Amino acid sequence: MGAKITYFVMAAFLVVWFVLVGGRGVALIQQGTVLTVTLGVSALVLPAIGVWFLWMNTRFVTRANRLAAALEAEGGLPADELKRTPDGRIDRDAADEVFARRRAETEDAPDDWRCWFRLAVAYHDARDTPRARKAMQRAIALHEGRALRT
Repeated sequence: MGAKITYFVMAAFLVVWFVLVGGRGVALIQQGTVLTVTLGVSALVLPAIGVWFLWMNTRFVTRANRLAAALEAEGGLPADELKRTPDGRIDRDAADEVFARRRAETEDAPDDWRCWFRLAVAYHDARDTPRARKAMQRAIALHEGRALRT
């Protein structure tokens, strides 16, 4: 629950920032000189990119959470079976062992979104965020019955 609150607070902060920067951009454009119009347009591009990024990330998180809920309803969420060090960090050998099983499971059933979801969790536990995101994108695409863009 804390992660959701943090996400929404950060998203709200970003939206306020986008509005403030966008307002400055409009004010610069209204001044009408070549320099201020150029700066104003530039100031509007950054919030537009930010809004797009925030939208895509929110959509991704929402879809991933939907998959987690579906998998939980089936009783298929991966259990946290990882050993931890005394300071709470995941033991690397344990993460590698779980990852090897998840990878083999996914290779045996490459069209099963559940396997890709569990592989994404294993990548995340191994602190490989880019591969975790790609595996989750594959799980989402398979669940939605569409081809993943590569």
